[in-house]
Amino acid sequence: MLPVRFLPVVLKQVVRQRTRSLLTVAGVAVAMFLFCTVQAMQRGTEEATQATAKDTELIVYRKDRYCPFASRIPESYLQRITAMPNVVSVVPMKIVVSNCRTSLDVVTFRGVPEDRFIETYGDKVKLIAGSFEQWRQRTDAVLLGETLAARRGLKVGERFDAAGITAYVAGVIQSDEPQHQNVAYAHLAFLQRAAKAGGLGIVTQFNVRVSDPSHLQDVAARIDAEFAADQEPTQTRSEKQFVARAATDVLEIVGFTRWLGWGCLAAVLALVGNAIVLAVQDRIREHAVLQTLGFKGHLIARLILAESALLALLGALIGSLGAAAAIRWTRLSLSVDGLSIPIHADSMTVATGLGIAIVLGVFAGMLPAWQASRREIVECFRTV
Repeated sequence: MLPVRFLPVVLKQVVRQRTRSLLTVAGVAVAMFLFCTVQAMQRGTEEATQATAKDTELIVYRKDRYCPFASRIPESYLQRITAMPNVVSVVPMKIVVSNCRTSLDVVTFRGVPEDRFIETYGDKVKLIAGSFEQWRQRTDAVLLGETLAARRGLKVGERFDAAGITAYVAGVIQSDEPQHQNVAYAHLAFLQRAAKAGGLGIVTQFNVRVSDPSHLQDVAARIDAEFAADQEPTQTRSEKQFVARAATDVLEIVGFTRWLGWGCLAAVLALVGNAIVLAVQDRIREHAVLQTLGFKGHLIARLILAESALLALLGALIGSLGAAAAIRWTRLSLSVDGLSIPIHADSMTVATGLGIAIVLGVFAGMLPAWQASRREIVECFRTV
């Protein structure tokens, strides 16, 4: 560790070569901005697709259908699913999306019976604006997820158009679950009438909650067996499996971005390493003077390592905080087939970026620091 009293010396060395330091910090900032954005995408993907021991939600979809426009199931299936063992609740849903393909800006309407929505999701969502009562009273009213409301700049009392549907904002809800953050919950009957495809008595899917996570596979198999011989057979998966299946292309893209993340870290290492090598070459005689004044070789090495870490830290601060602010301000999320994969840049993402940058900064300065610490005083004065 470098004694605190030597920090002004390190700061002075950084400031002396302003152009070089600014270019290095700027390059590191850009690399860490991209790295933190990639990390945020990967974190959101894991949150939306990785199953946990607490998952109790199943999605019943039309067999061999993937886009909400193509999945049409009779609403009458509701009674037969509800009567099955270990089924706690069933919510029929009509899904209407503004774009069925992968996109960063999709409006997803979910038509649900108001009584079943409150009963099933009342413990998972929190109303932060408006009222449930107003939503119940107006047939064209919707409850917007916090992310969708912020991204579109919508507030309670306003009307908006999307996917050929005009709706009134009755409330804004907040939830920790990704699939509640970027949707507009409407009345089922209203959406069935307003949508171009389907009609009354037809839904897109059923959301089924089971009594215990251990019953997920058993209930899923029972549901599919029940409707296997019907005109509209079903395919049932857990919610996380359903999201992962629908977002296969997105997952491949996010997987590829891991290489981009490694490239960003390599860029940080190269930028900081190059700056420190040039700085050490410029200060060979200065290091000889420091040795003459009593500075030991290991202290000079620590000064160089501290300068290298400081350059990396400054760039990482700008890039990481910039990425977190940009993601939070834009409220972007990847949407496919009416499902949302959030892009989250939380404090852990920023802290990870800062920690990695400091480690890379120290690593980048190790070779020039070692070389400077081993030079003899006479050799330093002879160097031109």
